[in-house]
Amino acid sequence: MNEKIRLLICEDNPGTLAELADFMGRQQHTEVIGTARDGMEALEMLRSLKPDAVITGLIMPQADGFTLLERMAEMEEPPKTIVLSSLSSESIVTRALELGAKYYMIKPFDRELLYKRVLDLFGMRELIRKNTAGGIRSRSLDEQITAIFLSIGIPAHIKGYQYLREAIKLVVHSPELINQITKRLYPGIAEIFETSPSKVERAIRHAIEVAWTRGRIENINGIFGYNIYTKNDKPTNGEFIALIADRLLLRQTA
Repeated sequence: MNEKIRLLICEDNPGTLAELADFMGRQQHTEVIGTARDGMEALEMLRSLKPDAVITGLIMPQADGFTLLERMAEMEEPPKTIVLSSLSSESIVTRALELGAKYYMIKPFDRELLYKRVLDLFGMRELIRKNTAGGIRSRSLDEQITAIFLSIGIPAHIKGYQYLREAIKLVVHSPELINQITKRLYPGIAEIFETSPSKVERAIRHAIEVAWTRGRIENINGIFGYNIYTKNDKPTNGEFIALIADRLLLRQTA
């Protein structure tokens, strides 16, 4: 497949929809040809745009994701479909796959992994090695952040883990956000995860405090190559996000 994969994205959350459309639209091998916030709009776009692949949520007004899957199954050449949902019960996942979904990903999802799954739909996975989605060469951005969090002791089960990871990724891609934490960064993350900016701020603060409580300060200092913190000297949320993001950007240009 030489041309870009033509995507239709269906998602009722406007923040998630905008972020996903922007991300997929910036990748080398995908093109977003349409977005829809309800099932009826998505059905109309299916008929008029004839996408190669569809990324859809399940909970949408007017017609849900299951209705969309049922209608696509009736098509002579249905697009390949990936379902994104916070619903994780076995019966729901099984039903979606039986209706023709190729992959079922649980929210919150990893955007780079989603991009790889889209390539997998068309046997294009090997291309990801030539041009990674985030532009950071050796390992994906998510893998590098995960390794850092593991090293300094931030557990994956706390909410602050997801919020902090998203904050760092956003700042890596848009460094100016570090100067607009309360106006843009926290509200943007809150919209993605359907929560409030104040809860995002508190959860990130808690994640940082957990790392300091576990006492892995030497690992934190090791990330930066010099002693920058002591056990009693915790950074602010903004300082911590900026330091990790800057370190990742330095690796990118190294």
